[in-house]
Amino acid sequence: MKPLSEIRLSMLDLVAVREGGTVADALAIALRTAQHAERLGFVRYWLAEHHNMSGIASSATAVLVGHIAGGTQRMRVGSGGVMLPNHAPLVVAEAFGTLAELYPGRIDLGLGRAPGTDALTMRALRRDRVETEADFPRDVDELQRLLAPAQPGQKLVAMPGAGTQVPIWLLGSSLFSAQLAAERGLPYAFASHFAPRLLLPALELYRSRFRPSATLDNPRVVVGVPLIAAPTDDEAQYLASSTYQRVLGILTGRRGQLPPPVPGFMDRLPDDARRGIADFLACAVVGGPDTVRTGLAQLAQATGADEFMLVCDVFDPALRLRSLDFAADAMGMAVVH
Repeated sequence: MKPLSEIRLSMLDLVAVREGGTVADALAIALRTAQHAERLGFVRYWLAEHHNMSGIASSATAVLVGHIAGGTQRMRVGSGGVMLPNHAPLVVAEAFGTLAELYPGRIDLGLGRAPGTDALTMRALRRDRVETEADFPRDVDELQRLLAPAQPGQKLVAMPGAGTQVPIWLLGSSLFSAQLAAERGLPYAFASHFAPRLLLPALELYRSRFRPSATLDNPRVVVGVPLIAAPTDDEAQYLASSTYQRVLGILTGRRGQLPPPVPGFMDRLPDDARRGIADFLACAVVGGPDTVRTGLAQLAQATGADEFMLVCDVFDPALRLRSLDFAADAMGMAVVH
């Protein structure tokens, strides 16, 4: 097992719109969070594509990547991810190629194959396109070609995009993307922040079938971790009730904006609701400094992750930054303000 100090720390931001807040507030909070994460030494900051959700403001993912990259200096910024079936590969290559020219060496392109929305919105995004299982691997191939140096006689060239070789990551919550990432020799990020059930089988499959490529010599794994930290376990659980409410809304089809914390929220729920939230957040680390350090160490031992990507939905933006401080301290990173 790697010591925690050798595991890199990153962040995935859904750009939550808080109850009583606005989209503009959410975007400003995202930038401040990214700047704080960069000061702590986080290596990357990703934004996730979602659509038609009142509580999430990250639908125009490439635009947000540019906004965050423009407000930071060193940290890598990217998508976690772009839902590739919603877009033509050429459009994605041009958008991320442009970002790569604006912010050289700092842009990541994480790709997912889920819709990131409901069926009605999916149809609005894709029009009459009907996706097959073969489409995603083919679209990944096309993106790799479009971001590679243009070849003599190549008729379709992404401009900008060609030659930028923006790093492509495959994202997934099942075995499909794990196998594809292994076959292509690409880095792999597992969405254990919301779908932890297949985490260990997917990582085993990815590592066992990995084929070295021009991109990567050895497997590289990022694991999503819901994290909320505070000075005490009790306070962390209180702050986490915002996340518990959000997850319950997802499980019951009543999505909304990120709510403020509620004392004793979990205690008032029926057993089946508590079990559903616990399953959804099986990889979550919630607690005071000792609990956080122990939880991250256990996750490191179980997964052998190269990198943890934190998801931190705390209603109070200042306490969200404090959670990141605790996480960085647990990982052995120097906390500098």
